[in-house]
Amino acid sequence: MTGLNLSQIKRLWIRPALQAIGLDDPAHVNIVTGIGLVESGYVWLEQLNDGPAKGFWQMEPETHDDIWKNSLPAPCRSRVASGLSRLLFGQKHSADLMVTLPLYGAGMCATKILLAPEPLPAADDPAGQAQYHKRWYNSPLGSACALANIPEFQAAIAA
Repeated sequence: MTGLNLSQIKRLWIRPALQAIGLDDPAHVNIVTGIGLVESGYVWLEQLNDGPAKGFWQMEPETHDDIWKNSLPAPCRSRVASGLSRLLFGQKHSADLMVTLPLYGAGMCATKILLAPEPLPAADDPAGQAQYHKRWYNSPLGSACALANIPEFQAAIAA
């Protein structure tokens, strides 16, 4: 077997990152784990074909910057922003840090999910999570296919 262990990714990166920003419930943990699996397979740190996306969760720098500048909802802005800042270990926020700090990348992914206007699917619903990812994270223009990604979200749930 080669590559990163999904259970360890979930335990050592995703759960601590989501704890830092107050989103460490099972539904958030599972969807963030699944998004990383779908977006990069926990292999690619930069988007293939010279695309702009960064980190295992393949967030584009414009999205990263918009979250920091405009998108954190007011009631939880200080909690989430404070948690994200802790994940930066004293560095100023930058999209490039999603490549070198997986905890920060996971936190940014969870923050993007937090901003979606619909509630998360259940923690044990891989089809719902795959559809949610496509609609609210990947976008209608992205290359993800919700139906094809159900097995990845099932693996994330099982990890």
